[in-house]
Amino acid sequence: MRANNPNPSATSRATSGATSNASAHESSAVGNDMERELTLVRIFDAPREVVFKAWADPRQLAQWWGPKIFTNPVCEVDAQPGGAWRIVMRAPDGTEYPCGGVYREVVEPERLVFTNNATDRDGKPLLEGFTTVTFEDLAGKTKLTLHTRAVGLVPYAPKMLAGMEAGWSQSLDKLAGSLPAFAQPETTSDREIVAMRVFDAPRELVFQMWTDPQHVKHWWGPQGFSITIHEMDVRPGGVWRFIMHGPDGRNYQNEIVYMETASPERLLYRHVSPPFQSTATFVERGRKTELTVRMRFESAALRDKIAKEFGAVEGLNQELDRLREYVADRVH
Repeated sequence: MRANNPNPSATSRATSGATSNASAHESSAVGNDMERELTLVRIFDAPREVVFKAWADPRQLAQWWGPKIFTNPVCEVDAQPGGAWRIVMRAPDGTEYPCGGVYREVVEPERLVFTNNATDRDGKPLLEGFTTVTFEDLAGKTKLTLHTRAVGLVPYAPKMLAGMEAGWSQSLDKLAGSLPAFAQPETTSDREIVAMRVFDAPRELVFQMWTDPQHVKHWWGPQGFSITIHEMDVRPGGVWRFIMHGPDGRNYQNEIVYMETASPERLLYRHVSPPFQSTATFVERGRKTELTVRMRFESAALRDKIAKEFGAVEGLNQELDRLREYVADRVH
């Protein structure tokens, strides 16, 4: 919840999200260019309990918060009166925008009131904000009203405040697009393939082994496979194209599109064919790293087909074993 969520790259007003049924906004400069006040209204096709949770659950909040193609490598939420929240937004060029605040009111699933302050990377305050979000039930849908006010604390604050409306609007657009997935039952084990390994190495190193083509080419794929990498652009919207060469001489064309890249914590990417989504999370365990890879398919039937025809379960486990050996050789 960045202070008034100014968008550093925004220069125009954002429109409503595709899954929202209505949108309205009101913005004013409150008499000078160091203050700004904004009201946004959206109607989401989801129950308000679902919409409210998207604001209070850090895992969900991290998926939609901030302007387009920004990620949130840090998202900490204690959604109770007096509880603190902290988010670090990361732009595609790697620039980070820290923000945080304190909850004043938390009335589930009706209302959130919180301070939201932007700082620089050294903790120097840049903006002070105050935000109220209300959630109104509309026969199974949700009317969300967001009212926020921000005050600039540094000479260049007017530029940040100018992006306030676009930043908040793009966040709500991303929320609208995320709600269908949030509304699904959390149990998806029947359409997933999951594997986990613990590496005796820092997660920055493990993350690098997963994202640097000069390392990936040495371990990717099941035992006996090799790969030829044509391009590997590890950033949101970037594409990874490569060929996997099987021990029997067969070649397998692959194309992956990166959806989220939060170094060194998380990768989310989409396989074009066959279609499925993969998530790799890197968690610090003392001086070690716990890596979990989750392959999620559109249906249980497709999951079973891929597992049977391509040996995906065994293949993923062999791949992670190869990675663990490769990392170990570089640590010791």
